[in-house]
Amino acid sequence: MRILVAMSGGVDSSVVAALLKQQGHEVIGATLQLYDHSGPAKPGACCAGRDIMDARLVAEKIGFPHYVIDAESRFRDSVIESFADSYARGETPVPCVACNQGVKFTDLLTMARDLGCEAMATGHYVRRVEGPTGVEMHRPVDRDRDQSWFLFATTREQLEFLRFPLGEMPDKAYVRALAEELGLDVATKRDSQDICFVTNGSYATLVEKMRPEIGGPGDIVDEHGNVLGQHEGIARYTVGQSRRLGDIHTGTGERQMVTAIDVPSRRIIVGPRQKVIHDESRRIVQLRDMNWLIDAPADGVRCGVQLRAREGLRQALIRPLEGNRAEVQLEEPALPAPGQACVMYEGERVLGGGFILA
Repeated sequence: MRILVAMSGGVDSSVVAALLKQQGHEVIGATLQLYDHSGPAKPGACCAGRDIMDARLVAEKIGFPHYVIDAESRFRDSVIESFADSYARGETPVPCVACNQGVKFTDLLTMARDLGCEAMATGHYVRRVEGPTGVEMHRPVDRDRDQSWFLFATTREQLEFLRFPLGEMPDKAYVRALAEELGLDVATKRDSQDICFVTNGSYATLVEKMRPEIGGPGDIVDEHGNVLGQHEGIARYTVGQSRRLGDIHTGTGERQMVTAIDVPSRRIIVGPRQKVIHDESRRIVQLRDMNWLIDAPADGVRCGVQLRAREGLRQALIRPLEGNRAEVQLEEPALPAPGQACVMYEGERVLGGGFILA
């Protein structure tokens, strides 16, 4: 079949393109230019000018056409500006989800269909499974590379068209070995480790440059408003954080945790960590922008939920609400960060998810 491959210039998407070509498919490569990459990029950042060239060289070596799509303006509006706005509201955004559902799984999918492609493939580590009632999304074989949490917003219509060849791979070492066998120069290329558009400095520096009103110092206070210390900018904190709180004086010596961010007063509110994580009142979580990969059950569904990218599952009951929202009733209390994702799992299968409200 004719398949469009989304190529980042890294080893994963390069292996996908080369394998599909080797299997006899008609491959078309496409790389998004997402931002101005003329300045220096720190090691480990992705999507730099070198990456576009690496993708093009792979296409030339394997023998398939390759296109570079200028998506800089769209990416800035839908991802970078939204990222800064989220921090300005006291949230903790997930820009990879916004990127996947914006320029990648919307714009590239449209391009793929316009080119007469029958599918689009990516280098994500997730499995697409043909289930008894339709296509399903599952965790990959290599759980250390699991990207399903970041792909929860993929719609069922998109999932029908998408392919994820790396989902069945045993581990990254196997993928790199394949790249060597296929003669790809990117076989030993370093993985990207950062938010791609933070090409130098930190994400907080970028946010404070874009939204200067939230930069600079402010008070760290307890739940009663007593000042315990000072912070250097609210964008540097997230609800649930218990590290890097600096020199705060509670008088008790108890380890503290961020429980809320008050943007108008520029205050970071903290509380005793042990008390907060066992607070029985913190069992209900509200979600917005729900994406169901199953038919939303009127009475709700009991399943595991993952509230952060690197967190384990918690058992919960999720009830759909009007306005594309849902309520999560956790079996044990938790303190999720507003703006993050709550993703639902039944075993290895992704049932959907939504974004956490304050």
